[in-house]
Amino acid sequence: MGNMLKTTLLLASLTGLLVIVGQLLGGTSGMIIAFIFAIIMNFGSYWYSDKIVLKMYRAQEVTAAEAPQLYGIVQKLAMRADLPMPKVYIVNTSMPNAFATGRDPQHAAVAATTGILDLLDAEELEGVLAHELAHVKHRDTLISAVAATIAGVITMIATWVKWAAIFGGFGGRDSEGGGNIIGFLALAIVAPIAATVIQLAISRSREFSADEEGARISQKPWALASALEKLEYGSKNYRPRRNDVQASETTAHMFIVNPLKGHSLMNLFRTHPTTEERIRRLHAMQ
Repeated sequence: MGNMLKTTLLLASLTGLLVIVGQLLGGTSGMIIAFIFAIIMNFGSYWYSDKIVLKMYRAQEVTAAEAPQLYGIVQKLAMRADLPMPKVYIVNTSMPNAFATGRDPQHAAVAATTGILDLLDAEELEGVLAHELAHVKHRDTLISAVAATIAGVITMIATWVKWAAIFGGFGGRDSEGGGNIIGFLALAIVAPIAATVIQLAISRSREFSADEEGARISQKPWALASALEKLEYGSKNYRPRRNDVQASETTAHMFIVNPLKGHSLMNLFRTHPTTEERIRRLHAMQ
């Protein structure tokens, strides 16, 4: 309940930031146009999110005959969580990771990399897949889509403001116009950063909830804790092989652990809570 309340407050903060940006611009018509445009873009992305992400990572759907252990674990956990059976995919990369996608439990997909299948034992894999099914159960893909929509609108408006200020679109009389330009440029820089920080805070909050619910579904919090420890080490020491599919910054938040550790400046803005804190909370559940 605490994590859900925190997520609600963070979404409200994003919405409030959007309203403030609109008010500072001195009108709402531009904000409304940008908002509608962003909703259309993100609605299309959300509606087809499973197809887009799975194609991006060249994920291959597998059957019970093709991947009996992976498919069997997902099937057992889906029944325990009272969820429809999701589609099961394997991503051909030595990067040890997993993710879930889909707009709702009826259109969900769970994907595991060949790296995670090689690294974890059966109980640890069960803990990871239970975590991903918890995301499906909590409809976290919807929450992420809403946050991305609002943050995208703020960034879009800030970009327009920046160029308008540079080319004098907000100019007035001399001193006042100069002050306006500085103020609008400050808005254009600060607003997107604030939106990104809030969006990533939502992502971190949802990871804690998925850990907790996943531990309940699997009934093995120690298994997920052990898996996270291995995945943290595996992610830090991952060296891409020739045919590995590479993770993207735009989808890094979807994975159970950050797949871009040590590879991106975006690590300054964490997409996940620290693995140490996640493990500590899981051990406390025992």
